[in-house]
Amino acid sequence: MAAELDFSPPEIPEPTFMENVLRYGLFFGAIFQLICVLAIILPVPKSHKTDSDSFEPKNSETVKKPKATAPQISKKPKKETKKKR
Repeated sequence: MAAELDFSPPEIPEPTFMENVLRYGLFFGAIFQLICVLAIILPVPKSHKTDSDSFEPKNSETVKKPKATAPQISKKPKKETKKKR
């Protein structure tokens, strides 16, 4: 029975061109996703100012004020009508 056992490695076919493209494309996509997630978690500062400058309160001129909402023209008041019996 020991003579019947075959311990040679199984034959694995060579990957085709499309399998290689798919394989490396998936690796590239995974690396790209990791970079995107890290960019969200660890944002890079946009300016090269010192940290003490970033903690200064902003002037009232530089602070953006919310825009006043314009009245909506599309909404018309409903006409009240009496029920007809």
